Amino acid sequence: MSKIKPAKGSPYARILGVGGYRPTRVVPNEVILETIDSSDEWIRSRSGIATRHWASPQETVAAMSVEASGKALADAGVSPEQIGAVIVSTVSHFKQTPAVATEIAHRIGAGKPAAFDISAGCAGFGYGLTLAKGLVVEGSAEYVLVIGVERLSDLTDLEDRATAFLFGDGAGAVVVGPSDEPAIGPTVWGSEGDKSETIKQTVPWDEYRTSDSGEKFPAITQEGQAVFRWAVFEMAKVAQQALDAAGITADDLDVFIPHQANMRIIDSMVKTLKLPEHVTVARDVETTGNTSAASIPLAMERLLATGAAKSGDTALVIGFGAGLVYAATVVTLP
Repeated sequence: MSKIKPAKGSPYARILGVGGYRPTRVVPNEVILETIDSSDEWIRSRSGIATRHWASPQETVAAMSVEASGKALADAGVSPEQIGAVIVSTVSHFKQTPAVATEIAHRIGAGKPAAFDISAGCAGFGYGLTLAKGLVVEGSAEYVLVIGVERLSDLTDLEDRATAFLFGDGAGAVVVGPSDEPAIGPTVWGSEGDKSETIKQTVPWDEYRTSDSGEKFPAITQEGQAVFRWAVFEMAKVAQQALDAAGITADDLDVFIPHQANMRIIDSMVKTLKLPEHVTVARDVETTGNTSAASIPLAMERLLATGAAKSGDTALVIGFGAGLVYAATVVTLP
């Protein structure tokens, strides 16, 4: 017989609050056109993006995360001292160690929570949400702060016609805590490592051990058509699996919040999933661009703030990106 005392967590977990931070600088397509041969019409038709936010030197990964976290905590009615774990998903924090989560935890006054970073690209928020749910249910933490944050302007090649217009900066955060009823469904997640070259950093960091390497500073590159086909056809299947795992149909949904990668991908997924007219669809990409791990919580926060979605709505969220990795789940909105 085991001598280990069983964990005592909550029977279920839910998102209790959400917060977002967008940098003050708004960058229209005209700025992007200064360095690539394209047009505003072409950018809008290919991606649906009209503007994006780029961070100033003061709007660091940590600083944006602190702002978003403060809003999420206030929205949840949870104090920083109650946070038992801080999970940060990002690919644009340039220190390999220590994790930026520890700095954020200190700056928000969270005491001594578990704190760590994860790297799951545009699926990072879904990964973090799944981990947070597990911590709450298992009993390792009563409340968990999940942050998706990116400064992708630091990793954008402004001369790359295929990607220069895509990326934006920002931070989104949610507080996950105990629930008496199911409010975060089973996660359908995974990876397809055979496609890992389709979205990647151009140059690994170790190329910079010598100053005369001659390498251009790393940027994010992608094989656009391959990624588009994968996202449209394969991620619609994953989204449907998440609905099935939660025991609901598309008719039961109130809101659809996909990763804000590209308006054409979003519209194609809506069509493939045959979402009813009553389902509100997040299209934050138009004014925020692709913010990778931050895109889902930022879109969620905007839908709730504008009244396009309301507390208690049932939402399907799905993230997908570099790796290639993905994560989809059904949640009750805070």
